This record gives sequence, structure tokens and C-alpha cells, in this order.
Amino acid sequence: QLQASGGGLVQPGGSLRLSCAALTFGLELFATGWFRQAPGKEREWISCISSRNVQEYYADSVKGRFTISRDKAKRTVDLQMNNLKYEDTAVYYCAAINARGCYSDYGSYDYWGQGTQVTVSS
Repeated sequence: QLQASGGGLVQPGGSLRLSCAALTFGLELFATGWFRQAPGKEREWISCISSRNVQEYYADSVKGRFTISRDKAKRTVDLQMNNLKYEDTAVYYCAAINARGCYSDYGSYDYWGQGTQVTVSS
């Protein structure tokens, strides 16, 4: 029910912008998060924006490099990723929860996208 896009191959230090859209509804009233999963590792929560843009949250691993935001016109939640590192390589997923606040555990989310691959390589 969600669609994540914008992944690709980028060199270390480069940038990518991911976008998450809901196929049948707008995300404005949903807290929306981004997770990632690298090969052989557990799914990791990295960021969330509460509904109505009240608050943003970031994992320590991406704080200061990633920015989550809403595009009101496109009705998407975007993740701007700057200064990418090798360890950022993973499949990135967006997820939405039918609630105002954010959660870091993936079991709390109601809707998921299919994932988009981000590869940081020289």
C-alpha cells in the first residue's frame, strides 16, 4: 500500500532523496517512518515524522546527515540523505502508522512499502 522510490547507486559522500507515497490515501494523518535492512542484518529504524509535522526523529547513525520531510503537493514523505557512507548500503523501506506519534519498532506500523535499494560504492 506504500511505494518507496529514489534508491540507486551513489559514491561515498554523495546524496540521494527517497520518496514514499501511499497508493490509495494521503500520508498527512499518518506518522511515517523509514527503515533499512542490510544483508544479514536486522531491519533498522532510521527516521520518523509524526503526523501534522509536529516532530521528527532520527537514529544516531543518520542524525545530521538525513532529513525527513513531507511534500504537501505530492502527498509524500521524503528522506533526503546526504554524506552517504558505505554502511548506509541497504534496502530502504517506508512505513506508516495510523497514529499521530512515532515508533521505532517495526511491529507498530500498519502499512509498508516494497523497499528501494540504496548502494553506496566507489
